Amino acid sequence: MKEYSAFRLLREGLRGHAGWKPAWRSPEPKAKYDVVIVGGGGHGLATAYYLARNHGVTRVAVLERGWIGGGNTGRNTTVIRSNYYYPQSIALFELSLSLYEGLSRDLNYNVMFSQRGMFVCAHSRHQMEAITRWVGALQAQGVDTCMVDRAEIEQRVPSFHIRHPRYPTLGGFKQERAGTARHDAVAWGYARAADRLGVDIIQNCEVSGFRRNSTGRIVGVDTAQGAIAANAVVLSVAGNSTALCHEAGFRLPVSSYTLQAFVTEPLKPVLDVVSWSLVSGVYVSQSDRGGLVFGGGLDLYNSYAQRGNTPVAMKVIGGLAEFWPSFANARILRQWAGTVDVVQDSSPILGETPAPGLYINCGWGTGGFKAIPAGGWLLAHHVATGKPHDIAQPFGYRRFETGALIDEAAGAGIEH
Repeated sequence: MKEYSAFRLLREGLRGHAGWKPAWRSPEPKAKYDVVIVGGGGHGLATAYYLARNHGVTRVAVLERGWIGGGNTGRNTTVIRSNYYYPQSIALFELSLSLYEGLSRDLNYNVMFSQRGMFVCAHSRHQMEAITRWVGALQAQGVDTCMVDRAEIEQRVPSFHIRHPRYPTLGGFKQERAGTARHDAVAWGYARAADRLGVDIIQNCEVSGFRRNSTGRIVGVDTAQGAIAANAVVLSVAGNSTALCHEAGFRLPVSSYTLQAFVTEPLKPVLDVVSWSLVSGVYVSQSDRGGLVFGGGLDLYNSYAQRGNTPVAMKVIGGLAEFWPSFANARILRQWAGTVDVVQDSSPILGETPAPGLYINCGWGTGGFKAIPAGGWLLAHHVATGKPHDIAQPFGYRRFETGALIDEAAGAGIEH
């Protein structure tokens, strides 16, 4: 039986943690793999794991220019939900939510998924009309959502300013299966599980370009650690997708923005659900450490910087103080930001690209964390079988040629 006593924790701390076994290997890259995945965030690691577990493709390398989970996977508010609007989106995010529900058991690693429920609050007749249609669309697809009145919101979210003088809450809706998970645990769990199936996880290995054969097919990548050949290359780099696709020779219909998030000092338990105000765009939950984790809208100018601007920060912080007034005096512990990839129809791009041999997973905008399991599952299916999964079919690159867009801006929570 392994020893995980308080004494061992103290002993390892005193000797620089030299006795712990690494959760995953740090191998040197091989000359060739069946699949090379660029991007060591949640989606890249999940793709590697499901390639190995579901399809037996284990000669896989995940290349990360920094450290595992150092991008958007570690720079979000960890909310997980499936309350989107269109049937295609609902199927996608329901798959992800269902995978999250069994993820700790599947990975043998506690990702701390807490299904505390989510309340969406409406403040006008127009918003009530919109969410009535929204809930109807969800219920038609069998998703567990329902309308709630002011009294239930006041009971479940007592910190919310339900009698705001300008924007009184008229009602809303809830999804009880929604919740939050620990972002670093999701990344580490997938990394450890993929490593145990034979996947090579190579950090500090930035990709600078692509290698092609005589027919123009992409057959490898150039990296900081040398050239690596591959039968297929997968891009899973969120806001940096446009830059790498430019290197691959095609334009991606993606714009990169900064999305800020904040956490307060630890407080006693005061909020046991995720709550979201439609009029302010601010959403908040309480972490297991006691901090209030909250966010709002995008910085509405293109940027690759992982930092936010002051006006948007003031708007989001002001929104928290205005609609959750009991939190107004909580001190901000820290702020962070990620680079999110917004597509014209606020829906992801999954599957083959115009460059033969290159697959992509991008365009999740503000919803990438909640989609990690589905993004990995679906792209692994496409790479391994050569055909898109039925759920992923509507989200292919070719929809921009056919015009079959899925305008999910309202459900995605993106302001434009």
